[in-house]
Formats: sequence, C-alpha cells, structure tokens
Amino acid sequence: MAAKAATAEKIEFLYEGTNRGGSKVKGEIFALNDALAKNELRKQGINPLKVKKKPKSLLSGAQKIQPSDIAIFARQMATMMHAGVPLVQSFEIIGQGNDNQSMQKLIFRIKAEVEGGVSLAESLAKEPLYFDPLFINLVNAGEQSGALETMLDKLATYKEKVEALKAKVKKALFYPIAVLVVAFVVTVILLVFVVPQFQELFDSFGADLPSLTKFVIALSEFMQAWWWVIALGIAGTVYTILRIKKTSPKMQEAFDRMALKAPVIGEITTKSAIARFSRTLETMSAAGVPLVEAMESVAGATGNIIYYRASMKIKDEVSQGTQLQTSMRNTGLFPNMAIQMVSIGEEAGSLDAMLAKVADFYETEVDNAVDALTSLLEPIIMAVLGILVGGLIVAMYLPIFKLGSVV
Repeated sequence: MAAKAATAEKIEFLYEGTNRGGSKVKGEIFALNDALAKNELRKQGINPLKVKKKPKSLLSGAQKIQPSDIAIFARQMATMMHAGVPLVQSFEIIGQGNDNQSMQKLIFRIKAEVEGGVSLAESLAKEPLYFDPLFINLVNAGEQSGALETMLDKLATYKEKVEALKAKVKKALFYPIAVLVVAFVVTVILLVFVVPQFQELFDSFGADLPSLTKFVIALSEFMQAWWWVIALGIAGTVYTILRIKKTSPKMQEAFDRMALKAPVIGEITTKSAIARFSRTLETMSAAGVPLVEAMESVAGATGNIIYYRASMKIKDEVSQGTQLQTSMRNTGLFPNMAIQMVSIGEEAGSLDAMLAKVADFYETEVDNAVDALTSLLEPIIMAVLGILVGGLIVAMYLPIFKLGSVV
C-alpha cells in the first residue's frame, strides 16, 4: 500500500544534463523530489546539471486521454519494438513526442514503473482507466512467451480496427442528430426574434390573418413566454435518460435492446457488435489465450449488454464442453454465416483465421450500412428543413400577398 501511495505522489521534473558520451540531453522524469530525480538520472548514466519541477502552466493544456490515443500508443510501441529499440527508450521517445500532456504523463508513469523492475503488464494494470483486461492479458502473454513485439503489433491492429468501427457507428448517429439540432435552433431563433417583427407589421394592417399565420404567431408567443421551460425540459430529459442508462442495468438493457431493433440503426448496431465479438475473439485466440478465459474480455468488447450476456452464456457453455459454434447458435443472436465460419474454423483448427474473416466481413457491412444510411437521410433531412423553415417563411408572407391582391 505504501508503495502505491508513493507512486501516486510522484512529481514531474524537467531536467538538463550530459550523458556518458558528454552530449547534452534533456527530458522529463517522475520522482518524489528533486534529489531522488537526480539519483535516478545518475543511475541512467546522466549527469544532471539542472532539475526543476515542471511548471503548472505547461500542464494546463492537458487533454483527456481518448481510446484513439491508446491505439496510437500501441502502434508506436509495436513499431519501436520491431525496430529493435529497447523498451524503456521506446517510452522516452514516444512520451517526448506526444502532444497530449495527459498521455505524456501516463507514458512516463509506465516508464518509471518498468525502470523500477515491474513488468510491462503489471505497469499497465495500474492504469485500469486506460488499459482493459484484454490489453493487459495480451501484453502479459507476450512477455511470458518472449513475443512481446508480436503481441503489441496484434494489439495495435486490434485497437485501430475497433476504433475505426466505433467511428463509423458514431458517424451514423451524429450526422442526423447534428442536422436536426441545427434545424431546431434555427426554428427557435425565427420564432423568438423574426416572427415578432412581422407580427407588429400585421397588427398595423388591421385585417384578418390566414390560419397558418395565426398558428405561427401563437407558436411564437408561446415560445417567447416559455422558451426557458422548454430548454430546461429538453436538457433535463436528456440528462435523466443518460443518468438512468448509466445507473440502472434494466434501463441500459432496455436501451440496448431498442438499439438492436430500431429501423436501420438496429442493423448497424447488430453488425457492429458481431464485428467486435469476432475481432476480439480472433485477437485473443491468435495470442494463444484459452477460449474460456478469452470470453470475458470478448463480452466486455461487444459494446451492447445483450451481446455481453450472450457472450457470458457462451463462456459457461464452452467451459462445460460445448462447441463454440453450438453455443453461438443457442443465443439466437448470431447470423448463420458467422456460425458456419466458426464451425469451419473449429473443424479445421484455424478458428482465429475464420474469426478474422467474419470480423472483416461485418466491419465492411457496417461501413456500407453507414454510407447507405447517410444517403437515405440526406434527402429526408433536407425535406424536414424545407418544411420547417419554408413553412415559417410562407406563413409570414401570406398576409402580405393577400394585401397585395386586395390592392
């Protein structure tokens, strides 16, 4: 416990010095104080000339660490190891070249642990917020088998493909939501600021207004009086839904089930979950991780609680001697093509290769489905925008046209 507390209290220092060859070097190091930082530098063969605490101003621009940052880190480590660069030196090079200050600090924390004699897998396990069990298990398998470079390369490929898949699904959801939000904001601005100007003009006419114009004016008056209630209601509803989804397993299951059954989006969500399932299981199978042990990481990677529970059910059945393809069929969630491919892989002893083909196929399917959804939504969204904005404009100009015909 004391060792963990000490690690958590380490401070980041900037240093300048000379190496054994007399060349000037500079960089960053984590230590409890400047004296220990100098001792650590001397152990590394560096004569410290200047050691100072890193100013807070340099840390103020720190960004949040995203999953894509971890994917890039895995690829950089794989590249460094492939080039024959020692592990500790790889951390130094990657850390100094990273623009994300939070990611840089994470890398140097791992570097300090490895320099202290801790294995890479154990060092990563101390950062559970950024490295999941799958990542740690594969790194541990690589260290145990002496094939860390190969495992890092598999991890980098896996992370890149998973993040690419997530980006495609987000694209499918973000585009229509963003356009509809903009349409809503534009409509509110017209009702609150533009329509009242026309209303003053119409009052001076003293004539009876068309029904459409009366409706828009009534809507404008309602929006002017209660816009803050509507805004708070929308924000409160969104917050409540997100909060309940996070805290209530039943609500999360309901939302995930709806996501699988929703028109168009359901197809993308289902294929995405199958692609993640296949890609994760393929990566762990290729790394030599036993099937039963791999299934827990696979369950967490599916991104949907329905497929999570199905994966855990598969784990239980496989542990009792049931074939993987039979367990997958029993869930009723996997298409026949995926089950047949797994069956061929089990019989031929090439399960990881077949799972890779399944993952490739469904990742392509997700990509095509997202493109098709975008093409389908574009004319629908344009029609909605035309009806909203065009309807308001027509409603405001109808009395003017009517007055012109009378004159």
